Amino acid sequence: MPLDSRIDEITDRIRERSRPTRDLYLERMREQAQKGPRRAHLDCGNQAHAYAAMGEDKGDLVADRAPNIGIVTAYNDMLSAHQPFKDYPDRIKAAARSVGATAQVAGGVPAMCDGVTQGQNGMELSLFSRDVIALATGVALSHNTFDSALYLGICDKIVPGLVIAAATFGYLPGIFVPAGPMTSGLGNEEKSQVRRDFAEGKIDRAELMKAEMASYHGPGTCTFYGTANSNQMLMEFMGLHLPGASFINPGTPLRDALTDAATVQATKITALGNAYTPVCDVLDERAYVNGLVGLMATGGSTNLVLHLIAMARASGVQLTCADFDAVSDVTPLMARVYPNGLADVNHFHAAGGLPFMIGRLLEAGLLHEDVQTVAGQGLSAYATEPKLTGDRIEWTPGPKDSLNDRILKTPDAPFDHHGGLKQVHGNLGLGVIKISAVAPELHVIEAPARIFHSQDDVKVAFRAGELDRDGVIVVRYQGPRANGMPELHGLTPVLTVLLQRGYRVALVTDGRMSGASGKVPAAIHVAPEALDGGLIGKLQDGDLIRVDAVKGTLDVLTEGVAGRDVPRPDLSHNEYGLGRELFSLFRASAGPSDRGAGVVI
Repeated sequence: MPLDSRIDEITDRIRERSRPTRDLYLERMREQAQKGPRRAHLDCGNQAHAYAAMGEDKGDLVADRAPNIGIVTAYNDMLSAHQPFKDYPDRIKAAARSVGATAQVAGGVPAMCDGVTQGQNGMELSLFSRDVIALATGVALSHNTFDSALYLGICDKIVPGLVIAAATFGYLPGIFVPAGPMTSGLGNEEKSQVRRDFAEGKIDRAELMKAEMASYHGPGTCTFYGTANSNQMLMEFMGLHLPGASFINPGTPLRDALTDAATVQATKITALGNAYTPVCDVLDERAYVNGLVGLMATGGSTNLVLHLIAMARASGVQLTCADFDAVSDVTPLMARVYPNGLADVNHFHAAGGLPFMIGRLLEAGLLHEDVQTVAGQGLSAYATEPKLTGDRIEWTPGPKDSLNDRILKTPDAPFDHHGGLKQVHGNLGLGVIKISAVAPELHVIEAPARIFHSQDDVKVAFRAGELDRDGVIVVRYQGPRANGMPELHGLTPVLTVLLQRGYRVALVTDGRMSGASGKVPAAIHVAPEALDGGLIGKLQDGDLIRVDAVKGTLDVLTEGVAGRDVPRPDLSHNEYGLGRELFSLFRASAGPSDRGAGVVI
């Protein structure tokens, strides 16, 4: 199927807009690549330091004839998603030796868990951790001894931070290596009902804890379709994983075999051979459009609106929020995975998963097939799935038909003919709303504002019965410059209860809501943020707000708001505790959300 003309036009607009920055980026990457294999330029003393502890691999490293792979790992055992990475370095080294290559752990990067820090002050470092991860990866790869890299990361800010760094070192080949989702536990809808019951005071904390532990119960990513699993989808649609690698459970023979295969592939695509595949050639405007299509077709996380813009900028590609909107308009919603449905990612994978979706979207002409990937030329390879025969992987064609049409549908008979995200803009600024799980009758909310400066204050008002009415809950001074733009996911149970009581409510915030905003109409990432003079900072209780996801508008209808002189609240409490003292420079330097809310890019 030829490429859909609408996708082609969107790609052309991005290409033309990006030409100056993309050309400069590629010029710099080619200049670095022409200097040849990295280790050839190190002095003997430099090399001796790099190889001193490498034991049996010293001879091969000194000979400089075989590829040396740098491993950047986000391992820690506090995150279920990253705990499986503990044994990956030894496995990777063994797989590299089996083909005459070497591998070294170049460095580790921090990996914090939004699930642990939700509703806590530590969450205010979450978005900034993306830039710290990029910086830490830059330090790891600056030793300049590697011919390619393997990036071990899964969750919310970790993969975007690694991609930013991989693009910055774009002359190096690189493959992203996942660890997979945990096996299914307590159903996501049942877990959410328990949370709503707790929010209403119907159950005690012991019952809530029992449900949470039954849901998050073992190694691997959380099984709902939030940012972590949206990241994994993205790496396949953009050609940075091996095909079909995303959703294989940890600790299985196929998972181990895929890690071995990624290692071997990383040795094949270096500049030492004939299949040199630098990251800069993978991450072009077509790859980013493919990623946008994947995000919309799956109903993925709103966090990726921030991250994709920042990731693209690192590779010279200029994405805007309008690009997300344009792709959403032409992309069918093919998947229903919690919070957009009842299924989890294991059910999604069993129903056909990414091979099915990529294959059918290629047939519909909604993806660029002519892209460079770490698996070779062309996205068609990602319509296959890995099968283990003995100790060998074979990639076979993925399913042509959905194996469960309550979870996966075809592009010509989708759940919705438009994607899951919608840009909204008006006199309140520019924001985004995830509508894939929002009931159609809630796509337009016009109601009086109720103003808050923290999600805790919203919960207090809820418990006091003050929110039992139609209303637009405005939570401001939550942007990147105010406090680091923490997720406000803790509001989901409260607002969902209000919807269940029959009230028409929406959320408007310059903060984030995460990939699990669910059924609540939430206009988030509003820019300019309140601290930067955005009109959201001048709203008062009772102002009439209209959130319209149909027309894509976000407005205050009350007259005279712009002329108000509203005193800024005391935000000094955002500046200390749990390491926030160390990030004052980040808060002061953070860009606006519609530019990726970045500090280093």
